Formats: sequence, C-alpha cells, structure tokens
Amino acid sequence: MWPRIGELRTLALGTPGELRTTLNTLVLAGVKTATAGRLAEYEEEGEELEQVGERVALVVDDDALAGVVEITGVEVVRFGDVPWEFARAEGEGDRSIEEWRAGHSAYWARLGTPVDDDTPIVCLRLGLVSGGEGGVAGGDLGT
Repeated sequence: MWPRIGELRTLALGTPGELRTTLNTLVLAGVKTATAGRLAEYEEEGEELEQVGERVALVVDDDALAGVVEITGVEVVRFGDVPWEFARAEGEGDRSIEEWRAGHSAYWARLGTPVDDDTPIVCLRLGLVSGGEGGVAGGDLGT
C-alpha cells in the first residue's frame, strides 16, 4: 500500500530528488494538471485507482505534505493511445506527443519497468486544493 497522511493517499511524483521537486513545483504553480502512471504499479501495491473527487496528499521526498490535490479525471488507456491534450496537461514542456512518449518510455525503462504501446497507463487529471503558499512542509520547493 502507498503511504497515507491522515485519511489521504499520497501522490509521490517521479523519483526522489530533483525530478520530484520539479514536478511538485509545477503542480503547486498550477502548470501540471495531469500525471500518468503504469496500471501495473497499482496492482503491485494493492491499490485501487483514484476516484474523481478524491483528494490526495502531494508529498516531497520524505513523504511530508507539499499540498493537497483533487482528482478531476481518471482514465486507463494504452500507452500508444495517450492523447496529446493529456500529455500537454502534464506541463513538463513536451512539444509533441512523440516527445512525451519518448521521455516517459525512457523514464520507465530507467526504473526497470519498460513500456510499449499496449501497456495500460493511468491518466490522472488533478487540481490544486491547497499548498504552495510560500513554502512546503519538508522543504521549500521554490517557484
């Protein structure tokens, strides 16, 4: 199971360190309104998919609270079918769906969990509820 803060499931974006700090900063600035994960991660951790309206705790490297986001959309699609409109909402600066796919494919390969066009991907939409007001518990992410 994923860690909890109170009754909220946690959302730990990317890998610890610079990547997580960057992704959290994008969420807290309202730039990153979507994130993608492999469906297999949920199965491996015994977690259910998020539900629309569910609030989750965005966390920094030590699982301290960075903010709270609300899930505004959940969809499972093949990696090869993730639409550009979703990829752009991830706010990571990709200039095309091909660039998004290459970057995400390389990321998961580095983690030892390669994907192909048929890999089921959980596409989450999210909106910031609270956080990012001049600093974050567990470390200032800056803006």
